[in-house]
Amino acid sequence: MLPAAAATLLPYVGGFAGSFITRKNIPNWYEHLVKPSWRPPNWAFGPVWTCLYGGMGFASYLVWRDGGDATALSLYSAQLALNWAWTPIFFGAHRVRAAFLEMCVLWAAAGATGLAFHQVNRAAGLLFLPYMAWLSLAAALNYAVWRDNGATPEVARE
Repeated sequence: MLPAAAATLLPYVGGFAGSFITRKNIPNWYEHLVKPSWRPPNWAFGPVWTCLYGGMGFASYLVWRDGGDATALSLYSAQLALNWAWTPIFFGAHRVRAAFLEMCVLWAAAGATGLAFHQVNRAAGLLFLPYMAWLSLAAALNYAVWRDNGATPEVARE
């Protein structure tokens, strides 16, 4: 029971830390950016990430329980580090282009993780599908913000 709880809770560590950066920068920076009409409302991000972090964390437990495939768990660690790094790049440093490029690497790493997880435990791999869908939306949103705000000093300073 303890390994399942620890693995499930691990992704929240970076999410919790990133929430401080995000909350500070939404009213002071993000709200002033041009954003596409199709973006989710700000209040949706917390609940979505809560579900996604729980799913990916539990998926990692399933893989560890069913053999602990070193490649799959290494990919998981890499994509989790990339996930945690995106918030300080985008919201903290206001490096929108760099965040988009980092998001592309994250998307590939998460996809590779999901495939590797699926080879060990089918449910673990399937738990990455909602995450991949959300990362796809997040990448498109990040790109649109970069594209539509390229002339603003804080975005263009990259």
